[in-house]
Amino acid sequence: QVQLVESGGGLVQVGDSLRLSCATSGRTFSLNNMGWFRQAPGNEREFVAAVSRNTYATYYADSVKGRFTISRDNAKNTMYLQMNSLTPEDTAVYYCAAGFRSPVVTANSYDYWGQGTQVTVSS
Repeated sequence: QVQLVESGGGLVQVGDSLRLSCATSGRTFSLNNMGWFRQAPGNEREFVAAVSRNTYATYYADSVKGRFTISRDNAKNTMYLQMNSLTPEDTAVYYCAAGFRSPVVTANSYDYWGQGTQVTVSS
């Protein structure tokens, strides 16, 4: 079992930055692929970013590439998502996820999910 708790969401203005955190407990953090997904009202949950468990390779959705950075700190059992140059299209509930299957860009590859944190970007 893995427990995930997101934090760092909030209301910001266009162009602002936020850093989301995902604190984990339970299964050894380093064994997990870790990912961020988001869901806006009326939309399906979509992939945002992921970092693999073995090579620490990172993956990004095209919509966030160059603006968002995913990272993990195995010593702190925590994953981060640095979000820069935010736009209203980034408004969503952001979820962190943990799993060990591939591909890491697919929600079905993850077994554990946090409760989500709201990010609202106001114009």
